[in-house]
Amino acid sequence: MVLSIEEKIGQLFFIGLSGIEIDDETRQLLKDISPGGICLFARNIRNAEQTRNLLDEIRQILPLEPFLSIDQEGGLVDRLRRIMTPMPSASTIQTIEDAVKLAKVTNEVLRILGFNMNFAPVVDVMDEHRGRNANGLYSRSFGNDKETSTELASEYLIALQEGGCLGCVKHFPGLGASHTDSHEDLPIVNLTLDDLFATDLFPYRKLFKTNQVHAVMVAHASYPLLDLQETDVNGKLLPSSLSFNVVNNLLRRELGFQGLVISDDLEMGAISNNYSIEDACVMAINAGVDMLSICADSDAIRKGFKRVTSAVKTGEIKETRIEESLKRITQVKSLIQLPYHLDIARLQILSKEIAELNKKLNYSYGG
Repeated sequence: MVLSIEEKIGQLFFIGLSGIEIDDETRQLLKDISPGGICLFARNIRNAEQTRNLLDEIRQILPLEPFLSIDQEGGLVDRLRRIMTPMPSASTIQTIEDAVKLAKVTNEVLRILGFNMNFAPVVDVMDEHRGRNANGLYSRSFGNDKETSTELASEYLIALQEGGCLGCVKHFPGLGASHTDSHEDLPIVNLTLDDLFATDLFPYRKLFKTNQVHAVMVAHASYPLLDLQETDVNGKLLPSSLSFNVVNNLLRRELGFQGLVISDDLEMGAISNNYSIEDACVMAINAGVDMLSICADSDAIRKGFKRVTSAVKTGEIKETRIEESLKRITQVKSLIQLPYHLDIARLQILSKEIAELNKKLNYSYGG
């Protein structure tokens, strides 16, 4: 299929939708942008049939098979509580057996509902000291040291993808040492290069060697003690998601990752407090990011798309830069598998399996 430049640019957008069904406005948005990916949130999910119908309709509208993703980590980040027994947090998982069990159930549930990707696992390294930081990562990582975290995350990722659901490791190059939640403002991570490589990059270095990592989500954070830290035209610390040094030089060249790079949500406070959505989109693409996450505001999606299209036509973004990302997107999309049949009875069985795992882990949840 020959794509126009606008259709190519659309593939670089990973967007959120507003409601539980495709209304006229949403249908027009999908047709106008032709996004390469859709991420659903709790606001989009009411029950299994509705969720599957929504995803099926998205697939029917879009001209190219989209990534259909969700943040289904378990614990604090569990979008499926209206459908399933709440899943345990990663921090409660202590054994490879339990990590694999969680991944297998998650994979099957997501594929029954119509998803083909999960924005998980989190590989930010957390320990007892870091766990006290108010960075929004509490309980979201496996283990409490880099070795355990990496081992369990690796087994989870392998099991998830063996079942046909793509994973996405996050948040590169590491948010564990941050004291700020990037949803609210830009975290400043005061790590030296030695500390970053020894601890926070340890999971990525190990996981990349397995050839199991197809997608990485890059964080919004600054690292002022590192030589690679850039500043913007106003002298402000540049977020890692907008940084050529972080995405291209560190992730791609030094660590050798040639897969898909997805930005964290560009509507987060770490970005929106400092940049317009239009400028953030252009900066992220020129930094080497392949897909731009804009997860809520349809106006922001349209503004970002319009600005990127204009930037390509004026040469601010080279068309070869778009082609590079399109090639990587296409390569990872070739791994997408069709969803399972919607089986409500099977979902009920899987929900019971989660309840049994929660009991084994002595995991309790509220709401």
